This record gives sequence, structure tokens and C-alpha cells, in this order.
Amino acid sequence: FCQYVRQSICLLRFEVVICLTILIHSQANLVVLSCEDQKTSSDVNILFKITVINKLAICKLNVYFPGFWKQVIKFSEEYRCIPLLKVWVGPFPHIILYHQDTVEVMLRNSTFIEKSYLYRFLQPWLGTGLLTSTGKKWHSRRKMLTPTFHFTILVDFLEVMIEQANILVQNLEQHLDKDPFNFSLYIVLCTLDIICETAMGKNIGAQKNKNSDYVKAVQSMSDLIHLRQKSPWLWPNILYNISGKGRQHHMNLKILHSFTDKVIEEKLCKIKQQERYQKGAASNNHLGKNKERKAFLDMLLDARDEDGEKLSYIGIREEVDTFMFEGHDTTAVALNWAIYLLASHPEIQRKVNSELDEVFGDSDHHITMEDLKKLRYLECVIKEALRLFPSVPIFARILKEECYIRGYKIPKGTNIMILPYALHRDPDNFPEPEKFRPERFFPENSAGRHPYSYIPFSAGPRNCIGQRFALVEEKIILATILRHFWIETKQKYEDVGMVAELILRPSKGIWIQLKKRPTPSS
Repeated sequence: FCQYVRQSICLLRFEVVICLTILIHSQANLVVLSCEDQKTSSDVNILFKITVINKLAICKLNVYFPGFWKQVIKFSEEYRCIPLLKVWVGPFPHIILYHQDTVEVMLRNSTFIEKSYLYRFLQPWLGTGLLTSTGKKWHSRRKMLTPTFHFTILVDFLEVMIEQANILVQNLEQHLDKDPFNFSLYIVLCTLDIICETAMGKNIGAQKNKNSDYVKAVQSMSDLIHLRQKSPWLWPNILYNISGKGRQHHMNLKILHSFTDKVIEEKLCKIKQQERYQKGAASNNHLGKNKERKAFLDMLLDARDEDGEKLSYIGIREEVDTFMFEGHDTTAVALNWAIYLLASHPEIQRKVNSELDEVFGDSDHHITMEDLKKLRYLECVIKEALRLFPSVPIFARILKEECYIRGYKIPKGTNIMILPYALHRDPDNFPEPEKFRPERFFPENSAGRHPYSYIPFSAGPRNCIGQRFALVEEKIILATILRHFWIETKQKYEDVGMVAELILRPSKGIWIQLKKRPTPSS
């Protein structure tokens, strides 16, 4: 009898979830029919409509329609003069911000650090690490982890970045003077190798073995998370877990967590061995001769909070997995767009080459931190590429208390979406915003620019903790590629395709051709 009751309760819960899911899904699909200016039922195929009430743009749209991103961008451009854009994403109202002053209100205030509900789908993999945590836990973690990204510590990672960039160049050699190929397939493996070795101290050799279970699991996980975010019928765990995607998610999760657990356990064993060795002078000499590269994991194991407490095992895994998630795909897609823009603008590529020749000449010596400081124009190229194509095109917050933006009262519980893509195209800050002009970031041209007009790494207290790491990595990889090759492309902008998922990726890849780059002396 008890078993029968339990089964009945489970069935009832399942039916309730089904009903709620259908309600949410139907609401999402029918939301366009409730627009204020709806006239006839024949308008059902219209994605959404806009009305302007007291200078507040209100639109209702179906986020599950494939053209969602394009439509949001279209209306952010059309209604740029409107201070706030209220959007119905399925059954949930959102306020979209893409003006520097409105974005500043949200990002500079340490009160508004709560991430949107959509970030909860990252938690099975990342737990409540730096990306997904909030409140006291986030403040404590941020304070604890900030020193691990100090610029001087980044010097220790140069060797790893250079080694992996050289492997990338070796892999690209096979395409020299041949037909166009998809560069995207190569760069993501390179950045994955770099983040694995710098975060965990583990060389997984993704560039040499792209079919390893861990590599495939990492690449699959982002796609599954984005799919779930935009599919409310997959939000309830009970439905997601029994779906094919949910089972695939569980398998990937097992691979990812098992790998991280193994790396942490190996590191803890080595630490215990070192502690035993350090008791004797001979052992100390031995250790000095076999010094290992330090990784973020080593620093996490040493990190302490304000009370002198170390991170728990789960806390360490959360942050290692967070570094892995945030540190490879975002950098890879930034490099994709930078390579495409350089290939599409040979006059700018020539300027970069001139700078490389000035710094390196005929020498093939490894890049140093001093060299990176001299590559100022290359840095402007990277910044301009991130302006046009910010790796994270949307990030969202949820208000835990009411606030005022341009005189409008925004109630507690409202979801806020910030669009760096649209913000970076404000013609008042960036004249002719669609043009690729690295000179915008020359010191004399960027002086006095509003600090919240350009936010490829977010801004304020919750900005990207690893942005300096990312910029150093991008400079090294681009400099290494451009010291060896001249890049060309026949791919038109409209043929690249652009899809805004967790990151802003080129949906059809980046197709380039490689030519041998002339030496400075020739």
C-alpha cells in the first residue's frame, strides 16, 4: 500500500509538472497575440510588435523562434533613442539595457550582482562557484581568488601559452597555400589545451587528440546548457533527466567531474609527498631540480578566506570547473572574429605585421612579457574585434531590490538583460560603428570615453576576473600566427553567420587561406 501511495504521489507530481510546462510553453508561443496593438488573429505569425508608451518601448517576443537574436538587435537599433526596452521573453518580462548610463546603474552597484534564473542550468557542472554564486559567498570567493589573477602571476603561464600556440601553428602548416579551411576547428582545441594546463596543471593534448572523451564532453556541455536555457519544457529536472538530452548531459557531467576529481586527487597526493621530502636537505635539492609549473589549482589549494579558512574540496572543484568553462570557448571565439577581421582587412593586417617586424625583426625568439607590452597596435585590434563581436553577447541579472533607471522605477524581481553587442554600436561613442577601426583604441582617441560604453568583459564589481589572462593569451596566439602566415578569406560577412548562444559564435565557422608570410628582410 505504501509503495502504491508513493507511486501515486510521484505520478501526481509528474502530471503537475507536465501541466505547468505546457502552460509555460503555450504562454511563450501565444505571447505575441497579447500585444497592445494586436488587431486580427492573422497576425499570429508576426514574431513580435512594439508599442511606445511614454518613451518606454514595450515589445513581446517568442524567445524560441530561431530569429530571436536578430530581432532583438534589430529593435535595439531601431529604438536606440528609447531609454528602456521592455521585452517579454516567453512568460517573463525583461528590461533590456544598451545605453552607457543605464548599464552603469546596473553594473557599478554591488547590490545588483544576482545572476538571472537562466544561470542555474550551469550549476550541475559548475556548482556555485565564482560565476554562479551570489551574496556573501560570491564576495568571499571574489576576494579570495583575485590575487591568483595578478599580472605578475600571469608571467608563469607564458610558457604554456607559447608552447600551445606553436603547436597550433604546426597544425596549420598543412593548409599552407591550399584551399580554404575552417579555422574554428583548430583554435578551440588550442585554447582548451591552454586553460587545462594553466587551470589544472594537466596537459590533455586536445590539439593532438581531439577525440578524447574529456574534449568531446567539454564541447558538448555548452551546447546542451544553451539548449536547455531556451527550452522551458526542459527546465523541470524530472523532464530533463528522462529526455535524451538530459541523459547525454548526465554522461558528460560524469566525465567532466571525474576528470577534475582525478586531477585534484593527484595534486593532493603530490603535495603530501613534497611535505615528506621537505624534511631532508637532499629531498629539498631534488625538489628544486624538478620544479613543476604552477597552475590555478595550486593557488586554490593555498588560498584562504578572511577567517583563514581554506577552500573545501567541493569549492576547489567548483572554481576549477568554472575556469575551464569560462576560459576556453570565450577566448576561442574572440580569436575567431579577430582572425576573420584581419583576413577581411589586409591593410590592417599589414599594420600588425609592421609592428611585429619592429618588435621581433628576423628573430624567432619566444615572445616575452616585454614584447607583449610593445604590441600596442595588436592590442587595439583585439579590443576593436571585441567591440564588434563581444564573446558574451548578453548577460543577465535579477533585481533583489527596486531601483530607478532614467526616472523609471524598476521593481524588485525584474530580470535585466544587458546587450554589449548593441552598447558597443552606439554611434555617439563609436562613429560608423560597423566599421573595423583599431585606431579607436589609441590612447588619444579613447581618452574621456565613458567607462561603461565598452564592456566586453562586463564591468563593475562583477567584471571578468580573468580578463588580463584572456588578453595576454589572445596577443600571444595572434602574434604567433601572424609571425608565420599571411591570412586571406573569401568569406563574406553575410556568409559567416552569427548565433548568440552562451557566446557569440560564427555559425558557419571562419574559413581562411594561409600564405607564407615574407620575412622582414625580404
